[in-house]
Amino acid sequence: MKIEFTEKNYKISDKFKEVITKKISKLERYFGDAVARVVCKMDNKTHKLEVTITNKGLMYRAEVVGENMYENIDFALPKIERQVIKQYEKKRDKFRDLVIDYSDLAFLDEKPEIIDKGIIKKKYFNLDPITVEDAKDYLDTIGHDFYVFLNAENGKVNILYNRKDDRLGLIECNF
Repeated sequence: MKIEFTEKNYKISDKFKEVITKKISKLERYFGDAVARVVCKMDNKTHKLEVTITNKGLMYRAEVVGENMYENIDFALPKIERQVIKQYEKKRDKFRDLVIDYSDLAFLDEKPEIIDKGIIKKKYFNLDPITVEDAKDYLDTIGHDFYVFLNAENGKVNILYNRKDDRLGLIECNF
């Protein structure tokens, strides 16, 4: 597995790279030739670790905030393994070449519970072209976490959403 490291206000030591490489290599049984991206950030004495693994069009991601990076990696990798197992259970026919032995999990003690999240509601609406500023107003008005609209400036479908840091994010969809 190829591992890429990114540092943001945090210097990754060679020892920590070795620890991450050793621990992430335990996940190779699920991925094979995957790419793992590890981002280490430090903001106001809090350490943030993001691990993203992409393989065969699927993405697995864990983000942990804590007091040190060594603890963060121990919390992030079980999250990734849980995502892999849940994806495997949902799509067994796509994972014909992968057989998971639940008695030999890398980071989890037991198989995670799989909850089928069925679609309980559908909504249909027309996309009228509006500006991003108008979309901000609509987002505030409706009280949802996101707002889908057709951007009048570029003709693309956009999604305006509330981020965890109380700011806004904008996703532009290409077709």
